[in-house]
Amino acid sequence: MQTIPPGKSGKPSRRIRLDDLATACGVSIATVSRALSGAPGVRPEVVERIQRKAQEFRYALPSTLAGQRLLILASPAAMEDYARSQFTLNVMQGIEERVRLLRAELVTQAITSTEQERQTLAEAAADPRVAGLLFLTLDDEDMLTAARSSRKPVVLVNGDDPLMQLSSVAPSNRAAAAMATDYLMRLGHRRILFLSHRGRRTIERRVEGWRDRMTAGGTVLDPDLQMDLSDWLPDRAAEALKARISARGVDFTAVLCASDSLALGALQGLAALGLSVPGDVSVLGMDGLAQGAFFTPPLTALEIPMQHIGATAVDLVRDLSLGTHMPARRIELACRLVERKSCGPVKAGKTTP
Repeated sequence: MQTIPPGKSGKPSRRIRLDDLATACGVSIATVSRALSGAPGVRPEVVERIQRKAQEFRYALPSTLAGQRLLILASPAAMEDYARSQFTLNVMQGIEERVRLLRAELVTQAITSTEQERQTLAEAAADPRVAGLLFLTLDDEDMLTAARSSRKPVVLVNGDDPLMQLSSVAPSNRAAAAMATDYLMRLGHRRILFLSHRGRRTIERRVEGWRDRMTAGGTVLDPDLQMDLSDWLPDRAAEALKARISARGVDFTAVLCASDSLALGALQGLAALGLSVPGDVSVLGMDGLAQGAFFTPPLTALEIPMQHIGATAVDLVRDLSLGTHMPARRIELACRLVERKSCGPVKAGKTTP
């Protein structure tokens, strides 16, 4: 095959055109154009060959999604969280802003069954306008299995694929929970109660981060320091905490919550029992929602870059749509501690069982 001779820098000696790529790959200009734009009708092995040759020649691939469409498939958990104006709302704002900047179109739909998902994937595969799909807060293994066969790029948002066949963007959940636990330990806390609503892999990473620090140095973790609730609603946390204290007393000096909503419930439950925060018990949340600044007292929290998660997911779809041979990747974004008034040192003389 004919190639363009490189210059002294190792790059082609003149600007590469579509007809150069067509000649080098032994295909038509129209085939090259379709392969680089993600349009249907080109065999996957031909698309990969053209894209590899484009990279070899330093051909300038398009950097926007102008005129293309992104599909968001939102799980019931995501829709419920969005309705509560919590984590998902902020992630969606990041997605929407990035899509506007890239001059693309966004289509959102709830996904409630594998059958519905497969139909949507088939329709997306047949639609040349669809650049890729974002699966929002999806953990169901049957749905992940279907998504792995997608002919268009799929990115999991606020989730991950345990088989690493699908790309994903999520917070650094394990590291964030470890950071929060370290912070409380520096304040002298050793009996740190962890409140969570289990089930999702991302939340399990938060449990693992707390457990990592609580068992550091061979310390035996008291299993009673982990409380699993049936929902993220604040009143569930408040009632559970009051019931625990009524039965066992205050056998902890701090509460680390897997979300800000549970932290709000913890604050309410402690206040109802006449316990001061942070004088008697410190409370730390995870999410960093803006309303945490208006809790009583203002909530110390691990702030998750929710809007950046959404924007990064869109960028990842764009990158994958330009190179179908690219391997799946898992992106985790760092979180930061926002210190307010709900955490303080262990009270002098405070002891726990």
